[in-house]
Amino acid sequence: MRKKTVMAMPAACFCGVIAVCIFGIILGSFRDFDINAALANKTDLGAFFATYGSYFSYCLYPAAGACLYVGLKAKGDRFRLLAWVLLLLGCFMAVYYSNSYNGKAVRALFGYTAGESGAFLSVLSWLFWVVLYAWVPFVVIRLLDHADPDKLIAVGAAILIAGIAADNVNLWLKQVASRPRYKYLITLEDPASEYRNWWQMIPNLAGSNDHFKSWPSGNMTIASMMFSLPMLTDVMKNRSSKKNMAAFIIACLFVAVYGYNRIHMTNHFLSDVCFGTLITYIIYAVISTAFLKAAKK
Repeated sequence: MRKKTVMAMPAACFCGVIAVCIFGIILGSFRDFDINAALANKTDLGAFFATYGSYFSYCLYPAAGACLYVGLKAKGDRFRLLAWVLLLLGCFMAVYYSNSYNGKAVRALFGYTAGESGAFLSVLSWLFWVVLYAWVPFVVIRLLDHADPDKLIAVGAAILIAGIAADNVNLWLKQVASRPRYKYLITLEDPASEYRNWWQMIPNLAGSNDHFKSWPSGNMTIASMMFSLPMLTDVMKNRSSKKNMAAFIIACLFVAVYGYNRIHMTNHFLSDVCFGTLITYIIYAVISTAFLKAAKK
């Protein structure tokens, strides 16, 4: 009897991630402010990683598009146009999210100043992201095993839909909580006076003010996409449980480093980081399980 898996990993791995997140939430619920006071220290290296670290996660969007492209093409010529549309959609989502969250830093590299520079520099910053992601579908298409198109479609759809769903759930929860960020609190004369735990929510206080969008961590939603990496390795040629495990370990290390970076750079508290990871991981697990079960039937 085959052991139960979640996102191509044994259920024990899923439970382990959930347990670590819950432990972090409990610890943060009592020590959030103290942990930030001890670890927060902005550095140039930390700022670089905060800006460009999400690139590795966003590569999963064009990779998902490649899975859909290969799977749908195998279904026949009538799906060819749809295959191209979804492939381009996957690439577009990576460029769109990268430009939305980190475009300001890239535009600054090109010397763009809003209201002063011409449109050409803005377009150039978009093309920068296009070039960064353009290689992904070409490589992934060559690595994929074309033998099971239904599974390829399920994996591609799950990564794409779960990523979009997780991002929007996160944005909604930020408005629900409107928790002040640590980097905002330390600008006050008495930071502790306006500090709030994650459960002390004031819905819709944040609005468009980023200072009140600490919980849950949006960047951890991005980083936690990496937990879908084993699903991708599981639909490639010469796949094996060892390769899936290696992908899972890489994902865990990446998420851990990203989580530390969010605290280190004064953007989030420990509970923000753990909630962002937990919520995203569950969304990916539920959606991917539903799609893969449908593919088997």
